[in-house]
Amino acid sequence: MNLVGDSVFGRFDWTALSFTKPEWRARTRVPIRERSRPLIYGSPLYPLSLPGPTPDRLALQPPDPWRGDSSRGDALFQGRYRFAGHEVSAPKMPVWLPAGIDEAWLVEMHSFEWLRDFKASGGEAARRYARALVRDWIRNCGHWRPLSWRADVLGRRVAAWSMNGAFLLNGADDTWRAAFLSSLAMQVRHLSRVVTRECAGAGRFSAARGLLYGALCVGPSERRFNQAIRVLIRECKRQVLGDGGQIERSPRLQRRILGDLADCRTLLLAANRVPPEDLVRTIDRMAPLLRGLCHGDGGLAMFNDTGEDDSELVKTTLDLAKVRARPLTNAAQSGFQRLAHGSSAVIVDTGAPDPGSKRAHAGMLSFEMSVGAYRMIVNCGPHEGRGAQWSQALRSTAAHSTLVLTDTNSVEIEDDGRINRVAPSVICERSEADGATWVDARHDGYGARFGLMHRRRFYLNASGSDLRGEDSLSPINGVATDEPQPFAIRFHLHPSVQASLVMHGQAALFRLPDGSGWQLRAVGGSLAINPSVYFGRDGERRRSEQAVIVGVCGVEGATVKWAINRIGS
Repeated sequence: MNLVGDSVFGRFDWTALSFTKPEWRARTRVPIRERSRPLIYGSPLYPLSLPGPTPDRLALQPPDPWRGDSSRGDALFQGRYRFAGHEVSAPKMPVWLPAGIDEAWLVEMHSFEWLRDFKASGGEAARRYARALVRDWIRNCGHWRPLSWRADVLGRRVAAWSMNGAFLLNGADDTWRAAFLSSLAMQVRHLSRVVTRECAGAGRFSAARGLLYGALCVGPSERRFNQAIRVLIRECKRQVLGDGGQIERSPRLQRRILGDLADCRTLLLAANRVPPEDLVRTIDRMAPLLRGLCHGDGGLAMFNDTGEDDSELVKTTLDLAKVRARPLTNAAQSGFQRLAHGSSAVIVDTGAPDPGSKRAHAGMLSFEMSVGAYRMIVNCGPHEGRGAQWSQALRSTAAHSTLVLTDTNSVEIEDDGRINRVAPSVICERSEADGATWVDARHDGYGARFGLMHRRRFYLNASGSDLRGEDSLSPINGVATDEPQPFAIRFHLHPSVQASLVMHGQAALFRLPDGSGWQLRAVGGSLAINPSVYFGRDGERRRSEQAVIVGVCGVEGATVKWAINRIGS
């Protein structure tokens, strides 16, 4: 079955998201200093500019709070390297820079965070093989390369080597020990130079965290320690909003950054240092929002390049944060709303995508719904790995559980993959009474092209058994397009949910894995069940279904009312 195009998301206009123009045409001019850095760092003489003492041991061997996966360690031992939804098989020694592989795979490979998976496997054989991989990396990638030595990747690797130092160094011969410590010290010195130069956003936290590990474990260096703390505090103030959300509005990055900051606090305490108050306050703000972005299964809601994520990884992050606050339900600054009553949880995207981002999705006013440990209404998820066509499709509005007008994205995605820098306006209001919750939101993403405002209202009753919604399109300032415009309201379903039309096509029945049933009814459009696709976990593509309400918006607008009720409630 063809799961691209008409059969999945409707008559999707692929030409609107064409990637035909070279990326450099859409960029601003790069300063000469920035363009010259690869020439300098890649020079055979550059390592000579990184002199310094080589320690004979790690000054601090901090605990690794992150759980390793022994089954993944066994796969790595067999030469199966699966990252970012793609597996590379290299049974003898890894291919560090395979041709045609996606950048996300390379980042995971060169970050070395998989060392903890070898440690989880246990045994001397796993330790020896892990040391062999480190030695092979030093031989092949021990001098500067554009991606593997990029500040964020370098920061993650320095932290991984430091926190797994005891595992690697125990029983190592003098030659391996000297090579490992020398390479680690040289990487820290380079990281100190580029920690704020090569990446922005979430990557800045990874770089600063690595520098903090280097300053306390490899040095120690008070100068690098102070530098790392300055960068961490500055980025906390720049990137974390008042409600604890990070500016890129991605639950995946929310978890990653909170984990980095909580990890830094743990490292500081292990080194008998007092964590800065700004760091502690940021952790305290971020944790409740992360809880609010989780479904009943403990995994993350799938907005803005986020998959389900490992629920154990989310739990470890929250445990490390040591914040016992309840999930944040009203994240007005970050643009998320959570309606949770009984066993039902509804999470709504009520914000605009991050302007200029190449990872943000065009999913304004989309929502997901879980019942207990089961996901029911979902978004299609992020694309991991190669394939521009899938990347375009999964970032589109049609890949989200929201209204799509004329098969057009609610926010424009430029030819180079960036979200249009002219952000639409999104307004949201929330109220609660008698145990029930209302959310009323609207955006003008379709205003410039069609003169229409999309408004979406939610109501969840006190028991969580009755979710009601209303989608409306109305002219902005009384002016809309002269021609009727088709629309579709999509409810993408998790692959575990069985769907069927009932009541002569007037309603849809959703059957969850525990046998419970929910019914969707709608007024103002025609209801159908169509194929969909799901990329929720590890980049794996799974077939699923979607309920779709279709109709036509006239010059005066259109309104569709719908309800999802638990059967027997």
